[in-house]
Amino acid sequence: MRARIRAGDREAFAELYETYARAVYNHALRMTGDWSTAEEVMSEVFLTAWRTRATVQPDGGPLGPWLFGIATNKAHNANRATRRRTAFLARRPAPEQVEDFAEETAGRLDDARKLAAMQRALARLRRPEREVLALCVWSGLSYAEAAEALGIAVGTVRSRLSRARERLRGLLDEPAPVKTAEPRSRRGEVKSEAAFAAWPIQEEAR
Repeated sequence: MRARIRAGDREAFAELYETYARAVYNHALRMTGDWSTAEEVMSEVFLTAWRTRATVQPDGGPLGPWLFGIATNKAHNANRATRRRTAFLARRPAPEQVEDFAEETAGRLDDARKLAAMQRALARLRRPEREVLALCVWSGLSYAEAAEALGIAVGTVRSRLSRARERLRGLLDEPAPVKTAEPRSRRGEVKSEAAFAAWPIQEEAR
């Protein structure tokens, strides 16, 4: 697969997209907390992957870590741009409120509250801690794969993840501002803020 991607094989790239598009989107959503932004990030990830395909090493394992590394950087840039837009809009008069009659509004609001609860917990962590948590816990990457995605040592991934879980335990001792219902349990998804600290991480034999 790596050789085909490096050579610009469009069929191979289509296979890569089919394999990782959903996972990349989910990672972007968890990092940004916004559906439309996550879609934009996912598109940018695969566009960047195509443009930089020659940088793929001919030998190695699955290409997921490479894509997740791109996605993490794109999500960080998107969050920074969002903060700039928010600051700009805060200086402008508030727009007139328009009632939304969309049928899915109630469900969207419920999902948004759940996502906001997770984002509040993540926002209180340092960026490196958020990244390893999202990659290892949410996206299911191994320590080695997360290290490859972030360009750091495996030991650094382990220590950052340990610190992230410890800090979250402390945060979870604080009163929650809003009670939110837990979403259905799915593989690769966090059920509640408490799950961040309790999620089992598979130790790899080294």
